[in-house]
Amino acid sequence: MADLTLCVGTAGMSVWFSRDLGETWERPYSESGLYLESRVWALSSHPAQPGEVLAGTDSGIYRWRESEAKWTHLPGPLDQLCTWSLARQRGNPDVIVAGTQPAGLFRSDDAGHSWQQLPVSFAHECIFVQHPRVTQVIFDPDDDATLWAGVEIDAIHRSRDGGQHWQRLDQGLVSGDIHSVAVVRAPRGRVLFAATNKGLHRSTDEGENWQLQTLDSPWQYTRSISAAASGDHSLFLTNGNGPPGSTGRLLHSTDFGETWLDVQLPGETNSTPWCVASHPDNPQLLFTVTNLGQLYRSDNGGQSWQKLKREFGEVRALALIPR
Repeated sequence: MADLTLCVGTAGMSVWFSRDLGETWERPYSESGLYLESRVWALSSHPAQPGEVLAGTDSGIYRWRESEAKWTHLPGPLDQLCTWSLARQRGNPDVIVAGTQPAGLFRSDDAGHSWQQLPVSFAHECIFVQHPRVTQVIFDPDDDATLWAGVEIDAIHRSRDGGQHWQRLDQGLVSGDIHSVAVVRAPRGRVLFAATNKGLHRSTDEGENWQLQTLDSPWQYTRSISAAASGDHSLFLTNGNGPPGSTGRLLHSTDFGETWLDVQLPGETNSTPWCVASHPDNPQLLFTVTNLGQLYRSDNGGQSWQKLKREFGEVRALALIPR
């Protein structure tokens, strides 16, 4: 079992690191290469390089290496944009796709040293955040050539050829305000999920049609959906009363998203839970965090949780990286 470092990306306090399961914390100062009050929207670990993580910020993309204990700026067109999402291709981790605000998609085939903007058109205005943003981009788990992008606010976009051509998918969506997208291999075929401001949606026909899946919850606002790193049928869904909200819950499914149960995070949440981090090197270890910085850990695959002493300000991203 590998030792794992937890990385927390904040909106205004850069990236914090914990090497003891969230008990103590370190934030490298600006001389490490990343301004210590940066806004960090996305984190992405390297599947084959222990100790490496990319940070998408309000001033471009930075790479951290534990062996060097420093951040390296990867200059390019993203320097003038906010990088909201990052994805690495599983078959070739040097292939990276970044989603931005204003909404755009960029691809690098050389580990972030050079970038090309992908030919996809998004909406230009958003009533909530002024400029739409790509809140998540993922490589399809079964096909490295297929990409999925969720846009706030402009529905779901799919590419079958690595990003050269795109199709906008919104049939059946109650809202085009997409926060998260997940692809799940269920026994009866693949299921796609989309978390939105007005509820969780699912598709059984590769995103061509979507159905609202009403949750047994006081709120339908959903922020992120992710499969457990264990590779089994577990899914986790963050749910609350808005952004940032004043309360919320973490939901867990053990039947590929058919039903959901509240994991009963201890105490009173101060805002909507935002994201979940796990890693296949220790699939029983999970972390979740609220939008306003309360941090929780599970050591048994999500069956029970404890609240950690450390609290942050506004949090946008979590990542677990081996070292």
